[in-house]
Parts: sequence; structure tokens; C-alpha cells
Amino acid sequence: MSETKYIPRMATKYKEEVVPALMKQFSYKSVMQVPKLEKICINRGVNGAVADKKLVDIAVEELTAITGQKALPTLSKKDVSNFKLRKKMPIGAKVTLRGVKMYEFVDRLISVALPRVRDFKGINEKAFDGRGNYTLGVTEQIIFPEIDIDKVNKITGMDITFVTSANTNEEAYALLKELGMPFKNMNKGA
Repeated sequence: MSETKYIPRMATKYKEEVVPALMKQFSYKSVMQVPKLEKICINRGVNGAVADKKLVDIAVEELTAITGQKALPTLSKKDVSNFKLRKKMPIGAKVTLRGVKMYEFVDRLISVALPRVRDFKGINEKAFDGRGNYTLGVTEQIIFPEIDIDKVNKITGMDITFVTSANTNEEAYALLKELGMPFKNMNKGA
């Protein structure tokens, strides 16, 4: 009895469409030179976590629901007396996705979550860090269908960082664009 291994739609798209397109665009000599998505880090700071410890637990639960992988609380690195913050206090939540879960998350983000953003005109193409990584800020967690809007007591955002193996911003931009990221066309019309 042979068991078929599940391959996410985005992973198939990467192999069949993205790799050939990038090979042609950047004239790579080998398939191994083509940049790929290595991981996605989702970070969420919790406002008021110092006063109310349950807010961090809620953030961890919501991130776990959105990503399908257990999120971890982030801890403060140092004491800040003005904010009544002590070292190693929980102040946020984070999760790092790789492999199947990463491709599944990208698929849901592009096809379901981003179109649900109010007045959505595309994502900023200037948020690359110079080393081929891209960070996207989401202002509301309710754009994800996994979040029950009736149970949300506070609308907060999160940072989603796409870590790629690309060496330049241009390569990373081309990779994400081919995967279907809806970038704004800044240079058109202006």
C-alpha cells in the first residue's frame, strides 16, 4: 500500500512555474541558484502585556490558530523601569514556519487573508532589508479566517517576515512576485 505524500499547492507552483521563470529572468546556470523561501517568521507584540498576562496567552492562541503550529511567547530581554518591564517577562508571541506549513500559510495569506484587508491596494514593495528578506505588517488579525471575530477582545497587528535564500532585493522581489504576492505598482501612474 503506497501512501502519497501531501505537497502544498504553493510548493508545486514554485517548482513548476517560479523556478523556470526566475531561471530565465536572472539567467542562472543551475536550478540550485534559484532563490527559495526558507522560512516565515510571524511576530506579534502585545500592548498592555505588562499589566495583563492573559493578553499574551490570547496572542499565542490566535497565532497558533492562524499558522497551524504552536506559537511561543516572546520574553523581554532587559529591564525598562519606565514601562514597568522586567527581564524575561512575556511581551508578545512568535512562530517560525518551514516546509509544508510555510507554503500552506503563504497560500492562505495571498488567496484569502490579504484580499480581506479593508481598502486593499497591494503591499508595499519597499520593505526589503537588502539581504533578500521581506517584512509585511498586518494591522488586524481578523483578516485571517481562522480568527472568530466574536471572540476577539482587542484588534492587534503582526509582522510577517519572509526569509529567502536570495542575495539581492531584486531576486527576492521577483521570487515573491512569481509566488503571487500582490505588490503595489509604485512606479506606474505616479
